[in-house]
Amino acid sequence: MNETSPGRVVVIGNGPVGQTTALLLARWGVAVTVLDGRPERDLVGSKAICQQQDVLDVWEVVGVGKRIAAEGLTWTTARTFYRDRELFSYALPDPGKSCLPPFVNISQARTEELLDERIAAEPLIDVWWNHTAIGIEQNASGVVVHCATPHREETVTAAYAVVCAGARGDELRRALGVSFDGYSFDDRFLICDIRADLPDWAHERRFYFDPEWNPGRQVLIHPCPDSTFRIDWQVPADYDLAAEQSSGALDARIRAIIGDRPYEIVWQSVYRFHSRIADRMRVGRVLLAGDSAHLVSPFGARGLNSGVGDAENAAWKLAFVLHGWAGEELLESYHAERHAAAHENIEVTTATMDFLVPQDDAQRKRRRDVLERAAHDPAARPEVDSGRFAEPFWYVDSPLTTPDPRRPFAGRPPRGSAPDPAPGVIVPDFPITVAGSATRLREVARDGFLLLTTHETDQAALRNAAAGATAAPARVLELDDVAAEALAARPGEVWVVRPDAHVAAVLTRPASGDVATALRRATAAVSAPQPTS
Repeated sequence: MNETSPGRVVVIGNGPVGQTTALLLARWGVAVTVLDGRPERDLVGSKAICQQQDVLDVWEVVGVGKRIAAEGLTWTTARTFYRDRELFSYALPDPGKSCLPPFVNISQARTEELLDERIAAEPLIDVWWNHTAIGIEQNASGVVVHCATPHREETVTAAYAVVCAGARGDELRRALGVSFDGYSFDDRFLICDIRADLPDWAHERRFYFDPEWNPGRQVLIHPCPDSTFRIDWQVPADYDLAAEQSSGALDARIRAIIGDRPYEIVWQSVYRFHSRIADRMRVGRVLLAGDSAHLVSPFGARGLNSGVGDAENAAWKLAFVLHGWAGEELLESYHAERHAAAHENIEVTTATMDFLVPQDDAQRKRRRDVLERAAHDPAARPEVDSGRFAEPFWYVDSPLTTPDPRRPFAGRPPRGSAPDPAPGVIVPDFPITVAGSATRLREVARDGFLLLTTHETDQAALRNAAAGATAAPARVLELDDVAAEALAARPGEVWVVRPDAHVAAVLTRPASGDVATALRRATAAVSAPQPTS
């Protein structure tokens, strides 16, 4: 894609969310400067380990998703225990037609390394280490970022900025007038990445409620590549890791789980969970993304995964504005869409934490009742909440989405399933053939607007309508019978797909004006209609 750069964006923070933002902007032909206060990459610890399929899909667009998937590990069985007995287990469902697994476990450090390799090969991206952003100003023409470096203060100017500085972005949020309300959990969590020979656990995730070797609290075990296992213990607020190490209690803690096997501690850390959300994710020419905009507990892997969702949403919208394909009002939809996504993540993870760490007697009673019933009552097992896996947010209420009363959104589907394709929902991925070449639907969708048609549709008229409605790249593609069935598309329909592979509209035998209106709405050029019954 890489057209002549229309303007520069500064990305503050070179973690996975910042890296992804930079790579996606460069793919749209936008020059990027990435700032980070660290002297270099610090590749330590597993951190965010579970990368969901839709995130791998985004990374594959910039050339690294399949490689991350190949190096990662996908466990196939989830086991849940209460005290001394296994409550239930389940096998992962078939991953479907995607070429990517439903998720992989891989250390954040390795993910960052692989993203760094792609950044190093991208001439539109400059990375400046040792540049700590300490302030930000903006005017009608751009932003000015004030940076502290080892030798002096410097300023960096750009047309727009994306703040991906992680949880420690307080100074920048204050400069932007953004609040970060929420709360922190009292209990701590101890992580140990250990390397050990545990072949029976190599493809199992294990969750223990109230085991005898961590009474009253939880333990979560995830397998990772290279015979490494990540163990998370819930520990008291006054937990002292150094004291446990010196007394030998840490070794006893680990051996209570793995037995008398040799092991090596690769990394260890103690942390608290936070649940916070910025009141604004767009302030003029500055967008906030990832942990700078929202913090959630890690059960369900919604932190990094939702941050990549922020990155993709921000990148295509900034690119459209910089190329002149949309007005600045499109950027306000970044706040509308991703703030709603953050609220849903807070809602889901708060429910999980209320189950894992009950806040009052009523919650404690319910938790005990559910766990005891789940041992013999399958109907109780869906109520055992150890975290709902990350999933893409569905923009059904977005101002960019044209609603379709024939496809009402029924709300959040059961765990492990996706909603039916409809406006606001990301399209399912499946193989397609374009101009004689095999590819994937989502890969084609992310090149611009995509108009998917069924039979009995005038493709030339659609191309003319698209050209008259937007200067952005737009392609018309007729679905074959297999693809139409996968999408549940009906005869005479036109599916308008956004550059992030979410459906913007489904139109039945539309006139050219209907297509143009849906495309203009998807770039915030016209207001969304009110749904009709």
